[in-house]
Amino acid sequence: MAGDITLALRTVQSGLLTSQAALNTVANNIANVNTPAYSRKIVNLETRVVGGAGAGVQIADIGRRVDEGLLRAMRRESSLFRRFDSQIAIFERLQDAFGAPGNNNSLAHITQKFVDAAELLVVSPNRLIEQSNLVRWGQQLTDSLKSMTATIQDLRLQADIAIGEHKDRINGLITRISDLNDSLIANSSTGRDVSDFKDQRDQAIDELASIIDIRYFFRSDGDAVIYTTNGRTLVDKIPGVLSHDVASTMSETLSHAGGQIDGLYIGDKVAGNDLTNSIQGGKLKGLIDARDQVLPKLQSELDHFAAMIRDVVNQVHNRGMPFPGMQTMTGTRTFIEPGSQTIRLDPTGSVDDVTIVLFDSSGNQSQVSTLNTIMTSVTASLGAQASRGPWTINNVATKLQDWLRDNGASTATVAVNSSGKLAIELNQPSLSLAFRDQTATANGSTHQDAEIGFDANFDGTVDQTVFGFSNFFGLNDFFVDNLADNVHESDVITGTFSSGAATLVFRDSTGALTGSPLAIPAGTSLQGIADLINNNVPKLDAALVPDGAGYRLRITHENGSSFTLTQTAGTLLSTLNMHIADIRTASALAVRSDIVLTPSLISRGTVQWDSNLGASGLYYASAGDDTSALQLAQALNANTTFKTTGHLGGITVNFTGYAAQILSENANRADNNTADAEMSKSLFESLKTKSDNERGVNLDEEMSSLLLYQQSYSAAARVVNVIQRMFEALNNIVT
Repeated sequence: MAGDITLALRTVQSGLLTSQAALNTVANNIANVNTPAYSRKIVNLETRVVGGAGAGVQIADIGRRVDEGLLRAMRRESSLFRRFDSQIAIFERLQDAFGAPGNNNSLAHITQKFVDAAELLVVSPNRLIEQSNLVRWGQQLTDSLKSMTATIQDLRLQADIAIGEHKDRINGLITRISDLNDSLIANSSTGRDVSDFKDQRDQAIDELASIIDIRYFFRSDGDAVIYTTNGRTLVDKIPGVLSHDVASTMSETLSHAGGQIDGLYIGDKVAGNDLTNSIQGGKLKGLIDARDQVLPKLQSELDHFAAMIRDVVNQVHNRGMPFPGMQTMTGTRTFIEPGSQTIRLDPTGSVDDVTIVLFDSSGNQSQVSTLNTIMTSVTASLGAQASRGPWTINNVATKLQDWLRDNGASTATVAVNSSGKLAIELNQPSLSLAFRDQTATANGSTHQDAEIGFDANFDGTVDQTVFGFSNFFGLNDFFVDNLADNVHESDVITGTFSSGAATLVFRDSTGALTGSPLAIPAGTSLQGIADLINNNVPKLDAALVPDGAGYRLRITHENGSSFTLTQTAGTLLSTLNMHIADIRTASALAVRSDIVLTPSLISRGTVQWDSNLGASGLYYASAGDDTSALQLAQALNANTTFKTTGHLGGITVNFTGYAAQILSENANRADNNTADAEMSKSLFESLKTKSDNERGVNLDEEMSSLLLYQQSYSAAARVVNVIQRMFEALNNIVT
């Protein structure tokens, strides 16, 4: 009988210990009711069997009430939500900097004010207040472009800094999850409760999913294996390590595609380990998109706007003149080999010419000739040149200098300066110089921009055609940017590109670059062209830069020198429309410094012809002439064709309209991002609420369990009391 009583005691003892452990679990649940990521622990009981017979109760395991499917869905939505959410602050700052189209500080408003100032100049071309007003709004426009560019590049830098910070956090989470994996496996193998380790691991995985898109599975031993959506392992037996060197500065020409911004690598820093373009969700995706897509495309729109308004205004401004002309001119076009590079005058029709006039202080003609006339004449420094070219740039400078010196400006200088720009100095205060493009050599011929053919690599073939002699050299530009011609790029190329056979020539001031000429085989892709340049021309860096719905081929001189890009075979350059890149124009554009100091240097009129003056007609300049001012106002109001750039497709609109398009597109993207974030947040919070309700602690349920285990414990204690009395009775019988 004693054995039976002892067995009963041991059985009821198991009940006491089990109830005690269960009560401890309930107490732990209640204590952690507000602990983030804590999951409710559930005690699972089973019958203890000894020798084939029931011998009480024992804890089978302490489990967690977690819906893994719901957790996976919540984490996927968390990645999507954080992707949009990470861009909200970026768009808000852009909105503050750019303003709405109707705001007084917006690009559209300032552009319209510049247009208005040009229209007022037409009314009173000789009044200083109108001249100064045009300069003021021109400066406001360029300052606005600079400010917006600075904001964009600062936001790109901040995004890259944040990417570096998130990289560090991911590495910390990877280490944390890996350590928890080890602890979980070690403890579960000895039968210890590992549910708290799983909670901590879940919390780390939740945070990881908010930073980067992940997928995961669990091995049979409880080990968690985590990898990115594209299959790159983050957590396994050997955890991965992410690396990224944060940029110290940011500018328009720096990009991940071009290699100037470091990638986000898993493991060794080799191209195959760069995760940057494969990340699909989380804060990292939002920041990478902002740094490499959203902000650069917005910058591209600003640069294109700046380049277009520069070119349109400058062409009109070069066509005109201030009264009574100019005494100093410095061009903006850079010539890397002026002794060899040549121009042709009207290579298409061979009729255009450029009238060269010296005026006295009253605007009366002092001397006149034409470009073709002086080039084909024998002068003190140079013999006669071929009619209409080709003429080297240095020879044009020499002939023009000889003519000026022979016609009243005896100390005049005309030469290509050390910066590669054509510079003209009359050094004669009583005379002023002006140019007038005409459809023929005869005096008084129709005023129309002359066609100038430029042979950049002096192979006898025209590489570029520009309309306007002064415009070609940039002798009377209103807007200047002082940028080297060291970046060339194509238009936006969408879809699959396959080149025809071509031979490219690259030259800088030292001559032909190593690797030039470069043969491009037929059927070469855009990336293939970039690879051929990078592999064969050491001084150049070529890259495909995302823009619009495609890519631009961008070629940069590694030391910042100006260079020319021409072709001796094929039509590749014209197919791609390779040109001096617009990039950097918005940050560099400015009103010419001498115009800022002396607004009367603005072109308001043009060289006029009066057949009634003199014996057979004379050229003259008038202080009240508004011809150039009127052309400027008309050009600014006229529709201009803008190419596909950034987020904007090719459109034809005036400058104010394009500026408004930039602002509207940015505002629409901000609104769309906010709407996407709100929708994703709503779904994420709904899933999180369901998950929290599923795995969270319910105090009502815990109180119910508490009463249940309390009653069980009390009942077991009463059984112990009964058995104790039985032992006492047995003892009394024996004694």
